[in-house]
Amino acid sequence: MTLPRPAAPDPGFRPSAYAGEAVPFQVTAFREGHDLIGVHVRLTSPSGAESLHRLAALDDGFDRWRTLIAPLEQGVWTFRFEAFADDVATWQHAAELKIAAGVDTALMREIGARLFTAAATEKDRGAAQTRALTAAAATLRDEDASDEAALAVVRDPQLAEFFRERPLRSLLTLGEDRELLVERERAGVGAWYEFFPRSEGAKRRKDGTIASGTFRTATKRLPAVAAMGFDVLYLPPIHPIGEVNRKGPNNALVAGPGDPGSPWAIGSAAGGHDTVHPDLGTLADFRAFVRAARVEGLEIALDLALQAAPDHPWVTAHPEWFTTLPDGSIAFAENPPKKYQDIYPVNFDNDPDGIRAEVLRIVRHWIAQGVKIFRVDNPHTKPLQFWEWLIAEVNAEDPDVVFLAEAFTRPAPLLGLAQAGFQQSYSYFTWRNTKAELEEFLQWISGETADVMRPNLFVNTPDILTEYLQYGGRPAYKVRAALAATGSASYGVYAGYELIENIARPGSEENIDNEKYEYKLRDWAAADAAGTTLAPYLTRLNEIRRAHPALRQLRGLTVHWSDDEAILVYSKHIDGALTESGESDTIIVVANVDPHSARQTMVHLDTTVWGVPRGADYEVEDLITGAVWTWNQDAFVRLDAFAEPVHILHVRKTR
Repeated sequence: MTLPRPAAPDPGFRPSAYAGEAVPFQVTAFREGHDLIGVHVRLTSPSGAESLHRLAALDDGFDRWRTLIAPLEQGVWTFRFEAFADDVATWQHAAELKIAAGVDTALMREIGARLFTAAATEKDRGAAQTRALTAAAATLRDEDASDEAALAVVRDPQLAEFFRERPLRSLLTLGEDRELLVERERAGVGAWYEFFPRSEGAKRRKDGTIASGTFRTATKRLPAVAAMGFDVLYLPPIHPIGEVNRKGPNNALVAGPGDPGSPWAIGSAAGGHDTVHPDLGTLADFRAFVRAARVEGLEIALDLALQAAPDHPWVTAHPEWFTTLPDGSIAFAENPPKKYQDIYPVNFDNDPDGIRAEVLRIVRHWIAQGVKIFRVDNPHTKPLQFWEWLIAEVNAEDPDVVFLAEAFTRPAPLLGLAQAGFQQSYSYFTWRNTKAELEEFLQWISGETADVMRPNLFVNTPDILTEYLQYGGRPAYKVRAALAATGSASYGVYAGYELIENIARPGSEENIDNEKYEYKLRDWAAADAAGTTLAPYLTRLNEIRRAHPALRQLRGLTVHWSDDEAILVYSKHIDGALTESGESDTIIVVANVDPHSARQTMVHLDTTVWGVPRGADYEVEDLITGAVWTWNQDAFVRLDAFAEPVHILHVRKTR
């Protein structure tokens, strides 16, 4: 047996899943000759419960076997593949041919009778199975029974089901024990919303300056976020902001009076990473904010940015935690062409033990305030070994804590962070906009990397306003939200997305008057009254996600074909055996990824993915518009970007 899955790319790490995820267990298994084999996977739950699951042959010419299992219990599972000679299946295949042809009939009947008799003696068969197997053996040995009666035994579906559930196994071959980490559902499923607390409830004074919002004023925004159907509210850093080298509006090198600075320039005389900004309130106010969010059904995710402003207490107490240049200055952060003169990155080389102890203390501190989710800023610029240690330490104490890697980086670092323990990661979805790019990306995240990496498809961030959004208008915002919400089990938006904030600072890929450097006064009520907000669209997307278990899965995605270079087609399917309701669920997404056009074309679907024979009709309902159509494997679509650029179709029934 070779090529077992689930597996991490590096065998030194274990694969992971989240509770309720449909995980494919797959292995390559074969034997010499033509006799048939069977394959099981034996699962042991964290609490010690053992179960045996039959794998099905993929019949792909590569001797691969597969089954889907949705483990529910959180913790470390063990699994082992077991291959065996399937003597009954081998006999059934030979008997079907030979008895029908009148060849070796008596021999075939006797071999079958012996197999059924042996099975009937097994203690755990149960009385009903024992009687049926004994009767079948008697029929095969009955000289008065015709060959047609013997063939009826060979073809008996009830007997076949007995042996599918509980086969006679010989020549048993055991694979090695392997592990699968199953984490809580939020580790893999969620709709995230990001806002700056200082902007929520901020007010302009008569003199033109702005009074900061607070945790108390930001609490008033929580019901609206929850009403849109989001599960997680992510807050940028809430700590004191440095005064030294503070940035002004639009990344200006000099800040004016009243400019709040970047929240990522952490630390001042008011405190560091374990403190809240005085303008936002007190630590008690923050705890009250967390409790209020919980009442609304929202979890708070807090930014963990391991860096410091020049006046952070660390700089004085631990100058060895930073990089000192030959001229005696401390190196500030750079990501060319971007420069961050207000931020000192931490250097992990000089005092790794001291840094580890401090970061662990900080994380424990915020967990004690009620935070169970951390969005980690630029983790790929820190040592992987550090993250492996930190996440293991934290999750050993509290396995419900989730870490999201803000890593818009290459595939290898992304996978390295995931294997090191990050439960989720940003990705380069943000820059995948064409049909071809998206097809490749969606297949990659749902297949090749799904054993270790769970992508969170953020559509925008305070740092990122792509050209697609800058120039695509409202259609582009709809397309990206729909693709993110259906392409992965986790996705996110940054506040202002629903207002189509698409004006970039010249020469950059971020919003003008960026909220990183100033307060943002948004009039949510006016947008609602004018009907210009995308909030109803986001609300509908989140309603669809909650109603359809297929969309709460990372896997189960199939890319289909269209005749148009801008029409992307994919489906998500989960079998009823893996859902709480016991009903299968299938969603088809058809998107016009060109936000400047109306497109019409034919789409071509592999309907067998959701159990509809090729050529058969089935009914689909557009969950955005409510329209219902009868489709086949080939269907005509017309998508006007200026009306509804995306179909999200539920396969309702077959004809």
